[in-house]
Amino acid sequence: MAEAFENTVREFIAENFLFRADAQVANNQSLLETGVIDSTGVLELIAFLEQTYGITVADNEIVPENLDSIDNVTHYLSAKLAAA
Repeated sequence: MAEAFENTVREFIAENFLFRADAQVANNQSLLETGVIDSTGVLELIAFLEQTYGITVADNEIVPENLDSIDNVTHYLSAKLAAA
């Protein structure tokens, strides 16, 4: 299941934030530090996750440990959906 999360998140990021066809993001690369997304991008990512997976991202969950890389988002989704 984690691989499916990774692929979906990677596709969303590529379609919405990477504007060069050859642009790549490593799974552990910080999306914020490298400028792939900014604070508005984080909100767009959260809206995407909520709509796609039927979850609610609580204010206290909006932290880099959950949302700053593809790996972090994948782990966050796996834990969030397992708890549901």
